[in-house]
Amino acid sequence: MSEARLRFPASHPAFAGHFPGSPMVPGALLLAAALEALGLARADLELASAKFLQPVTPDTDVEVRCIPGVAGASRLELRSAGRLVATAALREARA
Repeated sequence: MSEARLRFPASHPAFAGHFPGSPMVPGALLLAAALEALGLARADLELASAKFLQPVTPDTDVEVRCIPGVAGASRLELRSAGRLVATAALREARA
């Protein structure tokens, strides 16, 4: 199992348009940063599914955990203050 921490400062450019007055981290940015932090941003992995359960706001700490599964599959769990904010399933890319 591998782990990492993320934090998106309020000055991050994504917050300017997502969403003014009620900023939150875009899901694609959240997952991309999680994969990069864990060293899993590779062409041989694909995202099978993702579920966003709670918004992640500026200056919030996010704990990222990758839990290995069977047959090349893995599960990402992203938590903030102990609460699950997103999950994703990864698998080896199909040829």
